Amino acid sequence: MKPKEALKIHFGYDSFKPGQEEIVDAILRGRDVLAIMPTGAGKSVCYQIPAVLLPGLTVVVSPLISLMQDQVKALKAAGIPAGYINSSLTEAQIARVYDNALNGAYRLLYVAPERLETYDFSAFARQATVAMVTVDEAHCISQWGQDFRPSYLKIVSFIDSLPKRPVVSAFTATATEEVKNDIACVLRLRTPKTVVTGFDRENLWFDVESVRKKDEYVLDYARRHPDDSGIIYCATRKNVDAVHALLVKAGVRAARYHAGMTQAERKENQDDFIYDRSPVIVATNAFGMGIDKSNVRYVLHYNMPQSMENYYQEAGRAGRDGAPAQCVLLFSAQDIIINRLLLDNKEFTDVPEEDIGLIRERDARRLQIMEGYCRTSSCLRNTILSYFGEAPAAPCGNCGNCQREFTETDMTEEAKKVVNCVYETKGRYGLGILTGTLLGANRARLKELGTTEYRTYGALKHLSEALLRLLISQLLLEGYLVQTADRYSVIRLGNIAPLKDPATRVLVRTHEDQQPETQRRRSTDSLTKAGFALFDALRRLRLTLAREEGVPPYVVFSDKTLIEMSAKTPQDKAAMLRVSGVGEMRYQKYGAAFLEAIAAFLQENPGAVTSIADPEAPPEAEKAAGKKTKKPKEAFYLRPGDGEGFRSGDLYLEAEIKDELNRICTAENVKPVFGADIRRLMESWGYITEKKINKMLLPFPTERGTAKGIVTGTKTSQAGNSYTVLLYPPEIQKEIVAYYTKNDVR
Repeated sequence: MKPKEALKIHFGYDSFKPGQEEIVDAILRGRDVLAIMPTGAGKSVCYQIPAVLLPGLTVVVSPLISLMQDQVKALKAAGIPAGYINSSLTEAQIARVYDNALNGAYRLLYVAPERLETYDFSAFARQATVAMVTVDEAHCISQWGQDFRPSYLKIVSFIDSLPKRPVVSAFTATATEEVKNDIACVLRLRTPKTVVTGFDRENLWFDVESVRKKDEYVLDYARRHPDDSGIIYCATRKNVDAVHALLVKAGVRAARYHAGMTQAERKENQDDFIYDRSPVIVATNAFGMGIDKSNVRYVLHYNMPQSMENYYQEAGRAGRDGAPAQCVLLFSAQDIIINRLLLDNKEFTDVPEEDIGLIRERDARRLQIMEGYCRTSSCLRNTILSYFGEAPAAPCGNCGNCQREFTETDMTEEAKKVVNCVYETKGRYGLGILTGTLLGANRARLKELGTTEYRTYGALKHLSEALLRLLISQLLLEGYLVQTADRYSVIRLGNIAPLKDPATRVLVRTHEDQQPETQRRRSTDSLTKAGFALFDALRRLRLTLAREEGVPPYVVFSDKTLIEMSAKTPQDKAAMLRVSGVGEMRYQKYGAAFLEAIAAFLQENPGAVTSIADPEAPPEAEKAAGKKTKKPKEAFYLRPGDGEGFRSGDLYLEAEIKDELNRICTAENVKPVFGADIRRLMESWGYITEKKINKMLLPFPTERGTAKGIVTGTKTSQAGNSYTVLLYPPEIQKEIVAYYTKNDVR
């Protein structure tokens, strides 16, 4: 059997994703492999396909029990025999697994790294024919990585103990150049085939929101996405418990997960999330490694993570099915304090004393970089990609910062005062002392240090602390200042020579705090009302089958596969096998049931059109032909039929109308519509106007607008300020949809 045949039969895919085929080919030729692929890129397929074809057993070293169990369930559903050994099994069950493996009943065997040095496993491995050892989450073997686990060092001696050295393959989602080289060195990979597929996850929307009332934001977000599965990460157990209680009280079906719970509680709550009994889970970073849940539509970070590696790994748990998903980080200065406290109390086990100081220094540097990400006004996606060594050519145009309207302010004179203050400190103090001095803060500590006597004391008291911090971040970014990576970092002068040139300008970009202006299109957006109904029917069938077999729903079929079924409505085996994600093995288990459900739906709804998109020509076809120069985006418009999907409400805000318009739009390569566009349209129609009240221009309906049913209301911003809003009735919502609909589009 050839690799592509095995891919189609077991996983239902016609072709490999980028990087997969060359990894599979290298392993089958007997070559070691080191692969760095983002979450969702299909790392597991890269070793599971060779495991099916190699003459022997593949031992997969995996860090978590939940990961092993989920992988084995999914493999069995795909017709690939596999087993695992971990602490959840009894001694009798473990003995049975050994017997099965020695008798050739498994192609893959999952084990924890701690298991490798036990006497019984060593004895078993010497009798078995081990064709490959696969190291999952391989960054855990590097003490310079963000998640070092000393137990991973046992892998090397285990490989050396085998009668014949097997192929060694190592996989991770996040690794800098330094960590990548360390993995290869520590594992003693022999001239490995190294594949880095790129870190960009185009389906993920990244945003950073600086909000004071995080609870309100999280609750509002969960309410606006009631049918979506999401993860909400918190830095502490206390925050997990508080946010979880908030959501449950509001009627959101949410679970929680942290190390302070019993193992039984964690297992139950994790299963509730995976099996969609609780679509939302609130957790610390103890949750998630190896969780193969494909339909997570959003990941919210209630607190800033400690490193870019942690953030990208956690955010990457969204959108594993390739459909659009949102990753929003809620940032506040308090997050930095929390993370410094956590790092100060970090435990070091089995780490040489002489290395601890260096690791702490690198942790501090990672935290600084993460803070820079939260404060940057540059493209967020490119900031992430640059950290991992990629060089993006242009802003992505599809993240929170790229969609914001920034105001550029010349702060050259203020910058010089910051530099002068750092000069006066002689580089001895950190950010808190620096900002306090410049703002003229009345603090005992400043008096104790004598900074109240500096010429620069109070020099920037006209600025807000947030804007001053933003300016200092800009100066650090441009190299005028440098921040040490010590446990207690200080700020020193960098290369300030360019500032002596009168032509040099320091420009700081600022924006008004706002919600993301675009609601990312979902893969279901091509479905008509009938298509949604069929999709819901197929999801109910999937849930029934999953419960009967005791497996997570996505093990049966992913959301992406069900959406394609709903669009294509296959009516025989050949058509069903053309649906991405339906292989021969899954068809044998589930195909007939889904064909029957589709046939029943079409019989009950004769002539129903389930999709307005051409299912035979998905957008991915363009990607397969290679990257092309992007065409300029057209002004926003709706295609005929899009308006049928508009979910009208009694009274909608401008933001709610634009969210609905962006959601239902199936036109390709168009700019999103913004709330300001709705406002301008209403003004041009004479429905609203602005009145000056207390020196502020506020929107109000005209006489004509009032007759149409437009009313005013009051909202409270995240900063706690009240402001006037306009609410539009269904009649005007329909007029807006009609205005944007292009009837001459084919």
